[in-house]
Amino acid sequence: MAVKRLLRYLRAAQTYGLLISRPKTNHINAYADADWETNPDDCKSITGFTVACSKFSIEIFWSSYGVSSSFHLCFILSCFKRKQSNASLPAEVYWKSMLPNTSMPKALQDLLQPGNEITISFAEDDSINSRGGYGQNGVEYNVAYWNELRKTSFIPSTPTIFFLYDDLLPHKNMTLNFTKSNKTSNFLPRKIAETIPFSSNMLPQILKYFSIEPSSKEAQTAKRTIEDCEAPNIRGENKYCATSLESLVDFVITKFGKKVQALANEAEKKNKEQEYTILKGIKMIGDNQIVCHKQRYAYAVFYCHTINAMKAYTIPLEGVDGSKAKAIAVCHTDTSAWNPKHIAFQILKVKPGGPPICHFVNSDTIVWVPN
Repeated sequence: MAVKRLLRYLRAAQTYGLLISRPKTNHINAYADADWETNPDDCKSITGFTVACSKFSIEIFWSSYGVSSSFHLCFILSCFKRKQSNASLPAEVYWKSMLPNTSMPKALQDLLQPGNEITISFAEDDSINSRGGYGQNGVEYNVAYWNELRKTSFIPSTPTIFFLYDDLLPHKNMTLNFTKSNKTSNFLPRKIAETIPFSSNMLPQILKYFSIEPSSKEAQTAKRTIEDCEAPNIRGENKYCATSLESLVDFVITKFGKKVQALANEAEKKNKEQEYTILKGIKMIGDNQIVCHKQRYAYAVFYCHTINAMKAYTIPLEGVDGSKAKAIAVCHTDTSAWNPKHIAFQILKVKPGGPPICHFVNSDTIVWVPN
C-alpha cells in the first residue's frame, strides 16, 4: 500500500522535485493517521500523538547500481473530508440518531469540543463531585444514606446551598454562583473509553496510562471517583457511571426510552456570585428523574442515579445586575434515612424526616425527565 500510494503521488507530481539523501539502512516505513475521521472538521487525531490531517509520510530506502539513496515524501491526503461548516462528531451523530427530539444541553456540548483535540485533565477547582456531588465551597449535598460523611471544616453562610421547600417561592432571594471551569476534562469517544480500564484493581495501570503520579492529588481524586462508581447502591438509588456520551445516552434510554428532556442550568453570567431573586414561573418538571453529576477524572465521567422521593423544578431567576438565569433545583421529600450529621440539617436547623430539603444542582449536572 505504501509503494502504491507513492507511485500515485509520483504520477501526479512529475514536475515537482524530491529530497534525495543518503540512507543509513535499507527499509520501508509507512505512517498513516487512522484516527482522523473522529474529527472530520480538521482531520486531527483523537490521540494527538500522530501526524495531523491524515498526513501520510513514507520513507523508502534502497540500493541500486551500488549507490544508496533515499526519498522522503510527506504529503497530506484530502481526508475525504465530508467537509461541512458544521460537521458533527460521532458522539453528536449518535445523540441525534438515538434522541432525535431531545436538545443537547450546552453543558454537554462543551465537553465535545468540536474542531479541537480531546483534552485530558482534572478540573482546577477544589470541589469534588462524588455520590451526588460536592457543591459550592466543597460542601457535600448528596442524599447521605451511608454512615460516615466526609468532613467539612465549616458551614458557609453563602452562597445558598440548601433551602427548605417552603422557601421555593417567587420574590425569595438567594445567593448563587453559576460556575464554569476554565479547564475541564472532555468526553472520549466510546470506542476509546472502552479500551481504558475503569476499576479499582486496575488503578496503577490507569495512573500510568494518564501519566499521573500515584502520590498526587489527582491520583487520590481518580481513586475516589472509581470507588464511588463501584460502591453498592444506597437505599432508593439506581446508579450508573457513564464513561462516554454514548453510554450516558444508552443508560437514559434503558430507563426512560427515547422521549426525554435533558436539562441543565442556564445563566447569562458565569463565575459571579450575586444575589438572585426567584421570579414567577416555577415549574415542576417531574418526580421521576435521572440526575447525572460530572465527576473529577482524567476524562468526562458522569455519575448518574435515580433517587426515590425527589422532585425536580426549573426556577427562573434575576440577578441584582439584571442578568437572567434558569436554574434546576431538586427537592428531597423524604430525609428520614439521612445521616443526622448531614450538613443540610446543620444549615437548615431541621432533623431527618422533617420538611423537604431542596438544593440547586451544579452547572455541569444534567437532569433527565421523561416527556
